[in-house]
Amino acid sequence: MSDETVERFEVSRTIPASPSEIFAVLRDPQGHVDIDSSGMLQDFTGEPVSAAGDTFVIHMDRESLGDVPLGRYDVTVAIRTYEPDREISWTILGAVRPPIGHVYGYRLTPDGSDATVVTSFYDWSDIDPVWRERAIFPILPESALKATLGILERTVRRRIAARR
Repeated sequence: MSDETVERFEVSRTIPASPSEIFAVLRDPQGHVDIDSSGMLQDFTGEPVSAAGDTFVIHMDRESLGDVPLGRYDVTVAIRTYEPDREISWTILGAVRPPIGHVYGYRLTPDGSDATVVTSFYDWSDIDPVWRERAIFPILPESALKATLGILERTVRRRIAARR
């Protein structure tokens, strides 16, 4: 990004599904792996979350980005906001200290029909100064959020079809 004042991305997409069908994917560690557009999320350990403060582990592979040779490592997804069928957000905890402090999340808004406007956000406005000085943010481009929303739609459709 050339505009260094940007510290948050938000992108939206209307998905033809209910908020509860979409939220079921977003609260599930398997859902996070399934919808990842970066290729970094490889697998998980843990159960679907049900409250702020819940956590699960994601097994990562940074080689997918080809930017930093971190190889395989684990991070803990720590839920910050949990409003069923409305909003979920989380931060990433790992071995690095101090913790980075960036936040990812989704807001779900029924559109008045049988669809939901899903807004994906990525916010690095409160990252620790140590990480801000390194000028490495954003790690993912805005296009990755857009791609993830497309994958989310496909994943939700498949889950709905599998139940029929």
